[in-house]
Amino acid sequence: MKAEKLLHEKRLLRDGAIVEMVIWKVPHPVPASSHSYKYRLFFGRNGERIVGYDNERGKGDHCHLDGVEHPYVFVSVDRLRDDFLTEVRRRLKP
Repeated sequence: MKAEKLLHEKRLLRDGAIVEMVIWKVPHPVPASSHSYKYRLFFGRNGERIVGYDNERGKGDHCHLDGVEHPYVFVSVDRLRDDFLTEVRRRLKP
């Protein structure tokens, strides 16, 4: 089985912020992760990452919230998207 791209969405918001989600189904777990997904979810503005979720090789599942890295427990693709979009919405509220 080859890697299969499940999702790639990119939106440019009116204030110039970028929301991008890329999720792959991979044949083997990325080292330090226990599931068969590779992902990169990004929300940022002016070249700065505000919210990010990824499972970088060797680091495993984690998120970046306002410049601080935290461990992340991956449950499912749907939960990952929901968690990410919840954090983005929190930062978009006036």
